[in-house]
Amino acid sequence: MAHIRRNFAIAGVAVGAIMLAGCAGGAPGGPPAAVESELSDDKVIIGLLNDQSGVYKDLSGPNSKVAMQMAIDDYNEKYGDEAVAGKIEIVTADTQNKPDVANTQAQQMYDRSNADIILDVPASSAALAVAEVANQKKKLYINIGAATMELTGAACNPYTFHWAYNTQMLAKGAKGVVEDGGKSWSLVYPDYAFGQDMVKSFSEAVENAGGSVNEAIATPFPNENFATFITRAGSTNPDVIATMAAGGDLINFVKQFNQSGLRDSATLAVGLMFITDIHSLGVDEFAGTTFTDAWYWNYDEQNREWADRFTELTDTRPSFAHAANYSAATQYLEAIQRSGTDDADAIIKELEGLKVDDVFLRNGEIRAGDHSVIHDTYVAKVKDAADVEEDWDYEEILATIPADEAYPDVNPNCTL
Repeated sequence: MAHIRRNFAIAGVAVGAIMLAGCAGGAPGGPPAAVESELSDDKVIIGLLNDQSGVYKDLSGPNSKVAMQMAIDDYNEKYGDEAVAGKIEIVTADTQNKPDVANTQAQQMYDRSNADIILDVPASSAALAVAEVANQKKKLYINIGAATMELTGAACNPYTFHWAYNTQMLAKGAKGVVEDGGKSWSLVYPDYAFGQDMVKSFSEAVENAGGSVNEAIATPFPNENFATFITRAGSTNPDVIATMAAGGDLINFVKQFNQSGLRDSATLAVGLMFITDIHSLGVDEFAGTTFTDAWYWNYDEQNREWADRFTELTDTRPSFAHAANYSAATQYLEAIQRSGTDDADAIIKELEGLKVDDVFLRNGEIRAGDHSVIHDTYVAKVKDAADVEEDWDYEEILATIPADEAYPDVNPNCTL
């Protein structure tokens, strides 16, 4: 496979959608105008808990607050004086991608800030810590930024929803790489819950497709120097070297892999990539990489219109995490509107089984069995620099994977 020069960002697929939340199913037409608001503290408080300063800052970070405020503005414009959630506030905190910090910040959000719901939380170890707090407090939590299967598996609970993607969805792209000649693999992964889940999902996908995994190499998280791990990955002469790093760590890995000389003898595979990663490092470093993206800003006119609004406020294009935070905030507020309350148990009843088409979820469904949110996803390829027509125009969508094929069945380890 030494002759193969293409990069493959393994994943599964992406998404895209917009038809604002009014099309989201549930009780038709929303509540009557006479419905009285039954809100805790006479207002709704939404918590944004994510990486505000580290390796995942760009892919979500402070700009997710902008996306959530867009959802609030759209809700207020849609319902006006009939809005059940008349006063809505956003509170934010930084997890530093550490589970102990995430635990503390989640407790403070729920207890001191009186947050009714927490959104986002990248880094799977931090995400699992917040899920435990949400269950203890009986408060809502919609995870956007983490991929671990445990959120809808053994660690699932009635108050947690997994909105955007997971490791099994991301691993579906491995089959195509194996079929294209990438039979033997070396995996390099961050040694925490996300990386461990990715190795499991990708190993299964590679082996099921007829390939083999030579070695799985754990690295610290976060990490800046991958040189020795890249050298070790290449020592078994694999057809494919796959990195499970994300955000800033992915950028460091790809840069150092391209400098190592191994690109001439092994294909680079990427488990998870955001458009912010491509923008940061440049299309030349990723050109030809096929990957799974949960949403793309320039997929169609509807997505582009929403992305243009976001760009006016941020001077950057949105990642799928930004669009997913908008979607989650939108559907939460719509559930309040239908139920007339922000009571967590009432909102859960509104969300479970809901069919959704919005800016992020196309052909979406919030599954009642494990609180996994499934939706169409897309196989994308990074364009060559010559094909980029405007700034951030980095992706070509190759195929759509329908929601029921993109995601695994309800996890039998989940008991809600």
